[in-house]
Amino acid sequence: MYISLSSLIFLPIWINMAQILQGGPDEKEKTTALKDLLSRIDLDELMKKDEPPLDFPDSLEGFEYAFNEKGQLRHIKTGEPFVFNYREDLHRWNQKRYEALGEIITKYVYELLEKECNLKKVSIPEGYGVIVLNPNENYIEVEKLNTHAQSSSDSSDEPAEKRERKDKVSKEAKKRRDFYEKYRNPQREKEVTQLYIRENGSPEEHAVYVWDHFIAQSAAENVFFVAHSYGGLAFVELMIQREADVKSKVTAVALTDSVHNVWHQEAGKTIREWMRENCCNWVSSSEPLDTSVESMLPDCPRVSAGTDRHELTSWKSFPSIFKFFAEASEAKSSAPRAAGTRRSHRIKHEEL
Repeated sequence: MYISLSSLIFLPIWINMAQILQGGPDEKEKTTALKDLLSRIDLDELMKKDEPPLDFPDSLEGFEYAFNEKGQLRHIKTGEPFVFNYREDLHRWNQKRYEALGEIITKYVYELLEKECNLKKVSIPEGYGVIVLNPNENYIEVEKLNTHAQSSSDSSDEPAEKRERKDKVSKEAKKRRDFYEKYRNPQREKEVTQLYIRENGSPEEHAVYVWDHFIAQSAAENVFFVAHSYGGLAFVELMIQREADVKSKVTAVALTDSVHNVWHQEAGKTIREWMRENCCNWVSSSEPLDTSVESMLPDCPRVSAGTDRHELTSWKSFPSIFKFFAEASEAKSSAPRAAGTRRSHRIKHEEL
């Protein structure tokens, strides 16, 4: 009969517990000793010992998955969709397996964009009619060669106060990342460090960077945004930081199941008013496409995307989105120039 290591370790603890429950003059001391013993047990370490190695395939074939003619991910042998709980009671191992497969699918999607859609992935995309942002790639992980080698703060040319402030922010950010990584990846085999991409360390930073360096510099007069899920939050943050520029260049914004929140993000009154006039959010709903959906937030109209599946909201609502863009473009081109001038003056007055 197989007995797990965790069972062997906890067996004497329950014996001690039974002895304590029998009572006695030293019951309080024994209880204290038991609490001390329990505090020394690292549950994460116990769970690691029961987990298989984090050694996953590097191809779809290795995972025994493939995309069928409908573009659906299916198991090669069973034809079933992806199963997250591949191993019962090993949530963190299943999560790492899921992420490893996700990395492979990401590369596969890039290949499809280049081969099937004739897109080209370049470092500085100028002159394109379509810009596909990549807000989820904010850092790269590199293996630590020497965990003890650290740059001396005395050698820095920065003022001491500025250096201390940066160190404090860096430590707090590292603490949050380490807490998340301990749950997400408790069995990391190699010590790695995360090198954040300069001025692109978060989806919000990435959106602002792409706006400043590409969209704002382009000759396009009608700019349209399609922002899915967290992308909607990133767009609202872009508006907060570049309100006047966005209003002057963006014609319409289509959000798909956006998770933005104008209250939590502290979007001003003029931003909320602009969003009501120029944005629409196609949300997951079992109602037919374009059916009005009630909203508790005073920002943009919400309509059904024609599906209750979050990941399909963009695809299912594309016909309505392009119709929305066409109508917004036509309205802008037919509007008298004087009206546009009055609107810009109204915005400036409200901002003041």
